[in-house]
Amino acid sequence: MSIRSLKTSRATMLRSLRSTLLLGAACGLLMGCAAGPDFRIPDLSAPETFLPEGDKTPGTRTDVVTQTTTPAWWQGLRSEKLRHLIEETLAHNADLEAAAAGVRLAQANADAQRGALLPMLTGTFDTQRQKIAQGTVTSPVQSNANLFSLHTAQLNVAYTLDWAGGVRRSVEASQAQADLQAYVRDGLALTLASNVGTAAVQEASLRAQINVTNNMISIQQQLLRILQRQNEAGQISMADVAAQETALAQTRLLLAPLEKQLEQQRNLLSVLTGRFPAEGPLESFRLEDFNNLPDAPVATTGEFIAHRPDIRAAGEQLRAANAQVGIAIANRLPQITLTGQVGSSASAMNNLFNPGTGLWNLAGGVVQPIFDAGALANKQVAAEEGFNQALAQYRSTVLVAFQNVADALRALQADARSISAARAAVAAANRNLSLVRKQVENGQVSAPALVTAQQAYLQTSLTLVQAQASRQANYFALLQALGGGWWSLPQQLAEAIPQDAD
Repeated sequence: MSIRSLKTSRATMLRSLRSTLLLGAACGLLMGCAAGPDFRIPDLSAPETFLPEGDKTPGTRTDVVTQTTTPAWWQGLRSEKLRHLIEETLAHNADLEAAAAGVRLAQANADAQRGALLPMLTGTFDTQRQKIAQGTVTSPVQSNANLFSLHTAQLNVAYTLDWAGGVRRSVEASQAQADLQAYVRDGLALTLASNVGTAAVQEASLRAQINVTNNMISIQQQLLRILQRQNEAGQISMADVAAQETALAQTRLLLAPLEKQLEQQRNLLSVLTGRFPAEGPLESFRLEDFNNLPDAPVATTGEFIAHRPDIRAAGEQLRAANAQVGIAIANRLPQITLTGQVGSSASAMNNLFNPGTGLWNLAGGVVQPIFDAGALANKQVAAEEGFNQALAQYRSTVLVAFQNVADALRALQADARSISAARAAVAAANRNLSLVRKQVENGQVSAPALVTAQQAYLQTSLTLVQAQASRQANYFALLQALGGGWWSLPQQLAEAIPQDAD
C-alpha cells in the first residue's frame, strides 16, 4: 500500500488515539479492586501492660500511661552535653548516612514502578535511502522513482490495562519496601542515640572507678607511712609493712586496665559522632551528669506496637508479602495490552507533515494463560506461604519487642535493689575501715585485718559505681525498647537525621 493511499486526516488520527487512551482509563476505573486481599495490620491481641498487673519498678513508671514527655527523648534528659552529642551523632554518623541513601534508593525504585500505571509514550524518527527493482516492484512514491528517500516521524503509545490490579499491587510492594527501609533507618538512628547514651554512661563509670581507685591508693599510701613509722619504732614487724605494700601494689594494678577502657570508650564516642579517634569526642561525662534523669516514660502497648521502628519495618515486610499474593493472582488472569502509533512519512523532509502523509494504527491484545503445568498456580501458593512466613516474623518481632521492654523494666528493678545494697555496703565498709585505721594508728591491730578492711571498702565502692552505671545504661535500654518516640519528632530535630527524598 502506498503512502498516498493513506487519506485519513491528522485530526482523525489524534481523535482515534485519544479515544483509545480514554477507553483504557475508563476500563481501569471500572475494574474494581486489585487482585488479592487488601492489607491490614494483624490484631495480635497484645496485653495492655508490659509486666504483670500490680508489678511496679522503683523510680520508673510501669503503669499503662500515654507518653507525655518530649518525643525526642534526649531533650528530656536534662543534660545539654548528652543532647548535643546525640544530635551530632544523628547528623554525622556514616552508617546513618548510608541508611538514608538506602531509603532514597528504595523510594526511587518505588517511583519508577509507579510509572507502569500510566501509558508509555515514545517518539521515533527514521530516515532511509532505498532503491527498488525497476519495472518489477511498484514505487511507493508519487514520482514513481525507483531510487528515493523515506523519512518517518512517529509517536508510539503502549498501555497495559491493569484491570486485575497486578500493576497496582507491584507498586504497593515497591512502596512497602521503600517504607521498610525508612523504618530501618529510623531504627538505626534510635539505636545510635541509645548507644551514645550508654557509651557516655560507661565513660562516666570508668572515670568514677578510676577516681575510686586513686582515692584508695591515697588512703593506702597514708596507712603505709603509718606502718613504716611504727616499724621504725619497733612496734610492728616488717611483715606487716610488706603486707600493706603488697595491697597498695595490687590496687595500682587496677588502674591501667581502667584507663585503657576509658580511652577505648572515648574512641567509640568519637566514631559514633562521625569523628576520628584522634579528634576525640565532643564531650566528656561523669556520673553526676546523669543524676537528674527523669522517670522513664512508658507508652501504651498500642502506641508501642504502632510506632517502634522494627515493628513498623516488619509490618511493611508483611504488606509487601501481601501485595505479592495479589500479583500472583493477577498473573493468572488475562493480560490486556493496548498499543497505538500516529505519525507521518514522506520522501522529502519538507513534505513530512503535509496532508496525505499521515499514518496511524491501533491494536489491542489479550493473553490468557491456558496451560503452564501449574507454574502460575504454584507461584500463587508460594506467595501465600511467603505472606504466612512474614506474618509469623511480624508476630515474632512484636513478642521480642515486648520482651525487650519487660527485660529493661526488670533490669531497672534489679538495679534499684543493687544500688540500695551497694550504698549500705559502702557505708559499712567505710565505718569498718575508719575503725581499723584508728586501731592501726594506736598499734592495736595486725596488717591482715587492715588489708581486709581496705579490700572491702575498695570492692564495695567499685560495686556501687558499677550499679549506678548499670541503672543509667538500662534506662537508655528502656527508651530504646520503647521506640524512642521517632513517630513525632519535632521538625527542627527531625532535620538532624539524614532523610529520604519524599
